[in-house]
Amino acid sequence: MVARTDEFGELYERSRERLAGQLYALTGDEHGAVDLVQEAFARTWARWDRIANYDDPEAFVRRVAFNLAKNQWRRVRRTLLRGSPPDRVQAPSDTTEHEDLVAALLTLSIHEREAIVLHYLAGQPIDEIAKDLGAPPGTIKSWLSRGRSHLAERLSVDDPEEMTRRG
Repeated sequence: MVARTDEFGELYERSRERLAGQLYALTGDEHGAVDLVQEAFARTWARWDRIANYDDPEAFVRRVAFNLAKNQWRRVRRTLLRGSPPDRVQAPSDTTEHEDLVAALLTLSIHEREAIVLHYLAGQPIDEIAKDLGAPPGTIKSWLSRGRSHLAERLSVDDPEEMTRRG
């Protein structure tokens, strides 16, 4: 059991920051992203005897965290649709390029955002993303293409492919 505990600890140390960064890009909420990753690790630990045997336990943690984020968005959306909009929303006065990118990511559809984050931030190949999201590879490519175009438009980049070459 100690070896299993050590493996989990190594997974946690090796991937928590990377996963939190990916969730931040997905949600735009830095502290919420950390909370989602922590919850995903807690759920992973509860089934660690089985998950430790997976080829890529980090992919399992990522999927759980992404699902938690989507569920959170659904709850927020349902709540907002039932209520009235706020009178005024104040835009942040001081943003950095990083914040601009996250803000632009948040304007994408959840599918485009997930594909962009999984492919460019998590480094997953298209076939793996397709399997994770339950969509054909052609659909993933379409989401990536549309997402890049939307991001280029929002970030005033002339060539969407240029964004991916520069990171």
